[in-house]
Amino acid sequence: MDMPCPCGRSASYASCCGALHQAFAERRGLTAATPEALMRSRYSAFVLDLRDYLLASWHASTRPAELEAPEPGLKWLGLDVKRSALQDAEHGTVEFVARSKLGGRAHRLHEISRFVRENGEWFYVDGDLKN
Repeated sequence: MDMPCPCGRSASYASCCGALHQAFAERRGLTAATPEALMRSRYSAFVLDLRDYLLASWHASTRPAELEAPEPGLKWLGLDVKRSALQDAEHGTVEFVARSKLGGRAHRLHEISRFVRENGEWFYVDGDLKN
């Protein structure tokens, strides 16, 4: 039996974010249909430590050279998408809250992320942290 998708949708991982991760692994590109789908797949990639996917889905203009391994003991607890919007056919934003726990302390990442579509594929550009 397939595990539930870490992104919080009611679908299985294989039929949700796992399908995007698999398409990338098979070199079929980043196939997310919307900025929200890409953001959810990126959250799941953080949960599953899929750094190659995270880097590939990050726009080249803002992509770091590498991502460090997650801190030992980091546990992702959930994702809440607050709002998703398209500014036009090539630009979108997603506001979300991602919750995690490390060393017995709860953490909350609240961000409004910006996405751009190039050659039919969505990429994460950057985000503004909210308090």
